[in-house]
Amino acid sequence: MTIPKEYDPHIIEPKWRDSWDMSMYHFDWKDNSRPQYIIDTPPPYPTGNFHIGNSLNWCYIDFVARYKRMCGYNVMFPQGWDCHGLPTEVKVEEIHGITKNEVPREEFRRMCHELTVGNIEKMRQTMLNLGFSTDWSNEFVTMEPEYYSKTQRSFRKMYDMDRLYQSEHPVNWCPRCETAIAFAEVEYDSRETKLNYLHFDGLQIATSRPELLAACVAVAINPEDDRYKENLGSTVKVPLFGHDVKVIGDKDVDPAFGTGVVMICTFGDKQDVRWWIEHGLPLRKAIDKNGLMTAIAGKYEGMTIPECKQAIINDLEAEGYLFEQKPLEQNVGKCWRCDTPIEILSERQWFIKIDNEEIAKAANEIEWLPEYMKVRLDNWNNTMEWDWCISRQRLFATPIPVWYCKDCGEVMVAKEEWMPIDPTTQQPPEACNCGCTEFEAEEDVLDTWMDSSITALHVSGWLTDHEMRLPTQLRPQGHDIIRTWAFYTILRSMAIQGKRPWDSILINGMVLGEDGHKMSKSLGNVISPEEVIKDYSADSFRQWAAIGGSPGSDVMFRWKDVVSASRFFAKMWSIYRFSMSHLEEYEHSEMDVDELKIVDRWLLSNLNRLISSVTDSMEAYQFDETFKAVRGFTWDVLADNYIELVKARLYGDDEAGKKAARYTLHVAIDALSRMLAPFAPFFAEEMFSRIGEGSVHVQSWPQSSESLINSDIEASGEFIKDIASSVRRYKSEHGMALNAPLEKIEIYGTLADITDVLGATNSPVEVIAGEPDFEHVPVNVKPNMGVIGPKFRGQAKDIINALTEENPKKIADEIANGKITVKVNGDMLELDPECVDIEKEVVSAGRAVDVLDINGVPVVIVR
Repeated sequence: MTIPKEYDPHIIEPKWRDSWDMSMYHFDWKDNSRPQYIIDTPPPYPTGNFHIGNSLNWCYIDFVARYKRMCGYNVMFPQGWDCHGLPTEVKVEEIHGITKNEVPREEFRRMCHELTVGNIEKMRQTMLNLGFSTDWSNEFVTMEPEYYSKTQRSFRKMYDMDRLYQSEHPVNWCPRCETAIAFAEVEYDSRETKLNYLHFDGLQIATSRPELLAACVAVAINPEDDRYKENLGSTVKVPLFGHDVKVIGDKDVDPAFGTGVVMICTFGDKQDVRWWIEHGLPLRKAIDKNGLMTAIAGKYEGMTIPECKQAIINDLEAEGYLFEQKPLEQNVGKCWRCDTPIEILSERQWFIKIDNEEIAKAANEIEWLPEYMKVRLDNWNNTMEWDWCISRQRLFATPIPVWYCKDCGEVMVAKEEWMPIDPTTQQPPEACNCGCTEFEAEEDVLDTWMDSSITALHVSGWLTDHEMRLPTQLRPQGHDIIRTWAFYTILRSMAIQGKRPWDSILINGMVLGEDGHKMSKSLGNVISPEEVIKDYSADSFRQWAAIGGSPGSDVMFRWKDVVSASRFFAKMWSIYRFSMSHLEEYEHSEMDVDELKIVDRWLLSNLNRLISSVTDSMEAYQFDETFKAVRGFTWDVLADNYIELVKARLYGDDEAGKKAARYTLHVAIDALSRMLAPFAPFFAEEMFSRIGEGSVHVQSWPQSSESLINSDIEASGEFIKDIASSVRRYKSEHGMALNAPLEKIEIYGTLADITDVLGATNSPVEVIAGEPDFEHVPVNVKPNMGVIGPKFRGQAKDIINALTEENPKKIADEIANGKITVKVNGDMLELDPECVDIEKEVVSAGRAVDVLDINGVPVVIVR
């Protein structure tokens, strides 16, 4: 067979990508003979760019999916697309030079749909290029009716369960996106602002938000604060605006902050909301949905929040209310999509009730990988104060299936059999309870997490003809969406099915640039997977993902790691090419272990230990440990030692020895191709194509044979390996060619098989029982000038000359007696033993030899 000298991934990878039958990765709904392994795969947002963070996560998923299939599981690795959301709307507006309100609603939604379809196709191509074993027969697209009808049906089901309701309630509001957002969508950032100290009708208060004076509904003090007890129950006028508010007591007021007096506004922050509810305070809306001041702000109406803040500070100062300002560090809530500071507005919205105990129970039933990531969900669950706001004031999203009767105002929620439905284009097919047939459509849409939080239900067969298979086995996702996707999925699965959504959740970290920072366009440290494929290969990218870090930890992308990966494949190809040159006519069949040489058994013992080790690592999702072990074995054990030891047999005339070496090589190459398959699917397929039948990806994972693991054999094999490498080093140090024969090698110890020592050293070898009889004969006197010079100064040269003329044996005997005597210029001088070194030659049976100490065993080189 002709195997190219160099491995060219740009030929091999497209060849296999285009020829694979992807049906080999399909989940079989009818197969109950194999254990199921359903992966609740993250549906990425279709931006058109399958970025490096997505790619890292999908590499992890693919490692698991391929491994589990090889272990006999019926695996589903579905691909979903989480389509709805603001970024698509913004992009459509940018592309077409419009705003969403300048075209009909349906036309705008069509533009969003069209853009999303194109983006999905671009991302799908990258996924194929990276060799993911996706089950495309279970692809889902959240914007398609087949999927969002399930979202709508889940809405109806939770409504009937009294887990979903509509209410006027404070919500987080993004003025830029013009929509309500959930707490999970709020990011926090620290900034420095000013704490403003105001005269407040006889009291002094400190506030960081003077722009909310118009929304002030009370002033609060701590009832234990003796400074203000007499003010409790009184009424004060709000500066600039003049309306009266009560002074109330509340233990949550911190007497040490500011002046110890705070104003309660509707709403400055979550604490204001707590006080508003607890004390039954009135509602004053000073900020509208666009982030502009309302009519109650008086002359400030229509101003933006920053404009109003500055104008009010100027007026407070001018009228003598503002008497001091101090810097203040505070955490500001921002919209995670656009970084705009959020406001808390009271709006009529749809909510899902959160059952914290139910979520905690399910989370405890799930295996968290790594375990410490569960703390993030627990912390979030324990701090939830409001229910989940699920309505959004956007266009491109799943319609809320609701109408309102124009006569009585009653809410009509669509029945499941009517779905999918868009209430803005379709009327309910039956009348209201009051008999009215005219309805006003709900124009709000659902939070995109309402779509993605049912992925576990969807892929497990919910609302289909298939048998329901919840829980799924694995949820792989990033740690940045634990409080959203993980939290909401657990909530919905428990509410709708009363079951945990998955057995295990595998958390991956973020990808950092070579500068150690999170990849971002602004920092210029973004690398695309396609760039790596173009310059190196998909398998090299995947190897970086495997070896760069463990699940849960952030992973730094470094080009040198990709280069290292590429070099490994070049080395592996060299090993493979050499092996196949000896396996071309070989027909593999099992051999009895007794037919194998020690070195063959040594390799197989190490190979089976490797299989056992990497299987344990794969079961623990430790991909870095797995690949490092495979790479170490391939490079150090197989290439640098085994192949060097058996070359003589492979090229020799001993057919039995040759067969044993070929058998061992075949077993090793076969096992390595299978162990590499989850990580380097293209390379592994190319390897396996010349030694096996069918695709490597439908083969079984190699099984470790305990009977082949033998510590004594390993020790003997290591001894042979060390002899060969020590002799090679000896030849190199003595300027000899590595294939030059020595007169003889004598091994004083026990070694049952010297076949590969003979071959590797190209020299006669004899194993001798017992200890060698060595004689160390003095052959040269070496004066120690560092001692003689300083001590004898002017006589030093004459002493050195006299010593070099002496009989080495005589000087050696005198050293043994403690004193050296030497005649210098007619005088006898006594020298200390440290004045000379004696060079000795090892003589065995009258022959001059060199002795190598190999693990305490003498190996004699006869020159």
